[in-house]
Amino acid sequence: MKFQVIYFSKKGNTKKVAEAIASELDVEAENVKDTKLDKNALVFLGSGCYGGKPAKLMTKFIRDNDFRSRNVALFGTSGSGEGKEVAEMERILRTKEATIKGTFFCKGKFIFFNRGRPSEDDLKGTQKFAKRMVQ
Repeated sequence: MKFQVIYFSKKGNTKKVAEAIASELDVEAENVKDTKLDKNALVFLGSGCYGGKPAKLMTKFIRDNDFRSRNVALFGTSGSGEGKEVAEMERILRTKEATIKGTFFCKGKFIFFNRGRPSEDDLKGTQKFAKRMVQ
């Protein structure tokens, strides 16, 4: 099975999570700005949270690609750790008839809050998530 890990990250939080997933799957994490969707892969999509939503570039990527009957796993980081960005990506992908295999979200460092996040425990949780998605 092929895997593709695509992310958007302004401050590096989501990039860390994407790299942990990619490392577990033995692939490279790809910035959404510089990639094309692999039609034959299980796709992991991740974004930071910006005003309760995923990054505009991630939303555009989802809207511009065909996800019909595609298996997708979602991940995200936010200052609150509530996963609003993940929920919004899931909502959009469901309208495009994607199959959501699972979701993962955690806190990310935001200004002076959540220093050290995503933590080593968060990243271990991310790797466990990746393992579950490919079983």
